[in-house]
Amino acid sequence: MSDKMNVESFNLDHTKVKAPYVRLADIKTGLHGDTIHKYDLRICQPNKAHMEMPALHSLEHLMAELSRNHSEQVVDISPMGCQTGFYVAMINHDDYDGVLALLEGTLKDVLEADEVPACNEMQCGWAASHSLEGAKDLARDLLAKRDEWTQVFA
Repeated sequence: MSDKMNVESFNLDHTKVKAPYVRLADIKTGLHGDTIHKYDLRICQPNKAHMEMPALHSLEHLMAELSRNHSEQVVDISPMGCQTGFYVAMINHDDYDGVLALLEGTLKDVLEADEVPACNEMQCGWAASHSLEGAKDLARDLLAKRDEWTQVFA
């Protein structure tokens, strides 16, 4: 890996990180001064473990919906294709500790959820692939390691 690549995460040595963690991955500034802060919420150790799709899918729906109860600055929460984490995009919000608090509060909300939001064929592209209990297990495991979130590298 000698040449720098355009995608920030492709320049990250995945063999040196220690999940779970929350890492500021990128900052983009728009023409009018708005900033997007993109965070890497890594749940599973890269190349060692991954989230199963139904649990990941449900956690995505739950976090996307419930995180907005904590902040209007959430732009997006989207899963990584490798199924090891999520990207969290925030607009005009550069408070790392605030993002940690938002994620913690959102994951606690996941544990209280009775259903997966938009888990139907009208609102979801793969409504059959969901697991509320799987999402809760992921949230519970991540919250149990809350004190590790700020340590990115082993």
